[in-house]
Amino acid sequence: MKKIVFIKFSFLLLLSSVILNAQPEFSQIAGKAGAFSRMGFGARGIGMGNALSSVRTGNLSAYYNPALSVFQEGNNFQTGYSFLSLDRSLNFLNFTKRFEFGKKNENSKPASVAGMSAGIMNSGVSDIDGRDNQGIHTEYLSTSENQFYLAVANRFSEKLALGLNIKFYYYKLYEEITSTAIGFDLGVVYSYNSNLAFSFVLTDINSKYKWDTTPVYEQAGTNSTDTFPLLRKIGASYYFDDVKLLTALEYENSNAGTNYLRGGIEYEVFENLFIRSGFDKLDFSNFDVPAIPSFGFSYFYTSSSVIIGAEYAFAIEPYSSSDRHIIGLNFNF
Repeated sequence: MKKIVFIKFSFLLLLSSVILNAQPEFSQIAGKAGAFSRMGFGARGIGMGNALSSVRTGNLSAYYNPALSVFQEGNNFQTGYSFLSLDRSLNFLNFTKRFEFGKKNENSKPASVAGMSAGIMNSGVSDIDGRDNQGIHTEYLSTSENQFYLAVANRFSEKLALGLNIKFYYYKLYEEITSTAIGFDLGVVYSYNSNLAFSFVLTDINSKYKWDTTPVYEQAGTNSTDTFPLLRKIGASYYFDDVKLLTALEYENSNAGTNYLRGGIEYEVFENLFIRSGFDKLDFSNFDVPAIPSFGFSYFYTSSSVIIGAEYAFAIEPYSSSDRHIIGLNFNF
């Protein structure tokens, strides 16, 4: 079985080399509204190629699927920080909790299981060189784009879980130029058995920014609307008990014309130490657009009644002067 693990990692490394040698071209969806919210969430997710919509184990976030919170073991709090080039920032904060109701049956299972997940994503660009119409430096500017979300889920049977995620966006672009948006995610997880699961997710239903530039340009100002692309995702995951290997695959289609494949694996080297690899945004509609290989690891330490985890992920950025480094902390209690 160790040979299977080696083969899977070798396949991902080979795929990464192909991806890195692809001719660079821009994806159409990269210029759409809310691009920061499609980069991934946390070191674990990014390290596994963001293919977590059907993954039911470990520390979970509604970012990938609002139905996942019913599978969370204990109460989980996680936070993350990204090291990015070009004065950009990307930060994460998430809390997930499962609720059990009713008397347990003869199999020690509760009558009903629900879940809740809440979090924040923050992105922005700092140290933008502001100049007047004479080309003289005036000040340093910055932008701030944020997503706040609250998801609820219910497990209606041993096999079926449904979830709804309500998201609020706030974007501060320049001085009085700001915009807000409210969107929704719908998610389903179907547990075929304890090892195999499937998922279906709709992301950013109704999300759109509405802009009004009259506070700056007065009568020359205009009104405009930027609509987020609607994402449709289908995923599957399988856990190999004998080798402690988690595999995940996901296909995403959007109304922006993209067709992405992403995948990832997570291997427990020994107790509490995990290594990961994955690829994100392999575009079937345009193979000239380079995908994003990633790698990562995490280690967990038990202290009293709290499990503390440290995580790291590395992801290629094809058009950047340097690549992404993501660090994170997990607290399970």
